[in-house]
Amino acid sequence: MANSSAQSNDSCNRALNPPSLRQTNHPLKFIPVLQQPSSDELRSALLHYATSPIVPQQTLSEIRVSFDVLRRRSPCNFLVFGLGHDSPMWSAFNSGGTTLFLEEDPSWFQSVLRKSPSLRAHNVRYPTKLSEADELMESYRKEPECIPPKARLRDNRRCRLALADLPGEVYKMEWDLIMIDAPKGYFAEAPGRMGAIYSAAVMARERKGEGFTDVFLHDVDRKVEKKFAMEFLCKKYLVGGSGRLWHFRIPRASGNETAGTFC
Repeated sequence: MANSSAQSNDSCNRALNPPSLRQTNHPLKFIPVLQQPSSDELRSALLHYATSPIVPQQTLSEIRVSFDVLRRRSPCNFLVFGLGHDSPMWSAFNSGGTTLFLEEDPSWFQSVLRKSPSLRAHNVRYPTKLSEADELMESYRKEPECIPPKARLRDNRRCRLALADLPGEVYKMEWDLIMIDAPKGYFAEAPGRMGAIYSAAVMARERKGEGFTDVFLHDVDRKVEKKFAMEFLCKKYLVGGSGRLWHFRIPRASGNETAGTFC
């Protein structure tokens, strides 16, 4: 059962003593070193990375950016666009919280869950194509249902960027951290991350509780990721990053912002 947003607001402000990072002989590989009694989830992740030749998709310096935020905010509500070799790690870093993964590739979804059946994940579909990125950017500016203060997600058929058909728990939960490392965005027919970036911005603005939403976007060396990040996640909210990862800290909408823009 998902934690309520009210519970999240209290729990995510508590400081914990989370795992620290220890680098192994492999330049991109690390395992969590526990500083307090471990849960089954933490033990499983430790065993997985200690024995697997497969390393996480992000570099150690990129992972540290998100890890440092999780160290302050965990246990909390953590939404991850993408499912992969690093998923047990993210789930373990948020031990005691809610970590939910969204993955578009059905075969990859099944493959990962066979190896890590305890992960909480949904197979989802995206209505966009990377080749439509420029058109989507132009069309959203002409559709009032895409633009603050009317921007919303669930059942929003008028806005082509809104992820309107995600599982219900995605909309019910108030997400404290959002990681965007999917869907695929490196060939024309791929879904691209336009909808994920837009939807993360809407979720952050709709936050009801106190504080900010930390949003992490990977692969910002690519044109579309960079362009949509500047449009929806906003340069003024960019607080850090490393390598190909940017970290945004987005406040909830106050009602005083300029209508018609996210930034």
